[in-house]
Amino acid sequence: MPSQPTPLTDMTQHHRLRNLTCGGIAAVLCVLACGCHDGPLYGLKRINPYYSMREWKRDRELGVTDHERREELASLAGQIGDMSDKEQAKWAPHLDRILENDPSPEMRRLSILAAAKLKTPGAIEMIERGLDDESLKVQMEACRSLGKRREPEAAQLLASTLGTTPELDVKNSAIAALGNHKGTIPVQSLRLALEDRDPATIDLAMNSLKGVIGKDYGNDPKQWIAAIDGQASPTDATAESEDDVRIAAEDDGATLR
Repeated sequence: MPSQPTPLTDMTQHHRLRNLTCGGIAAVLCVLACGCHDGPLYGLKRINPYYSMREWKRDRELGVTDHERREELASLAGQIGDMSDKEQAKWAPHLDRILENDPSPEMRRLSILAAAKLKTPGAIEMIERGLDDESLKVQMEACRSLGKRREPEAAQLLASTLGTTPELDVKNSAIAALGNHKGTIPVQSLRLALEDRDPATIDLAMNSLKGVIGKDYGNDPKQWIAAIDGQASPTDATAESEDDVRIAAEDDGATLR
């Protein structure tokens, strides 16, 4: 007579069946979570260091990787200012080609960053092209770079950008960069920015004017406008006469009345 299964045996089989079912469900969920990026082992490939190293070697066989290109250009941007004129002249055409043809906004931004430190002819024109780039971060870098240049055209380009760009980030970059220049052009451009509706833009304009004028007229934009227009005396202890606000300038020492 065949032996009947004991309740204990039934319970053991039931536990095994439940464990197998849970394991199967977990496996299905893992596959679904991984999606169809590269098959069910996609997640393992992403975390497996051997797989990553193998893929890196494949990239190296095909050529220089994007990561390497970016690191090399960032390194060049950090060193090019200390290079001789001859070395800078050698690198300038490479930067120009990157700015003109590279599809990566970051590479174009870095080329502008490097161009800001060039002493070779044509550097300012290269930076100017960055103002028309389709990428906002390239435009912003061009503004920052123009703030580092001493050519009269740099302040003129910033003033033009401030008056024409519809992008707030680019406008504020131009305002900040104008604070590094002297003369009538930055003063009058920043004076117009004081009439902006954005409080952050107004604060930035007042801060930049401190660098241009060398004075601090407080936190009221109306006081700044009055001082620049010659309608009121400055409020700080080092103020000049009531009807004469003298603007610090490197070249012309312009006086606004």
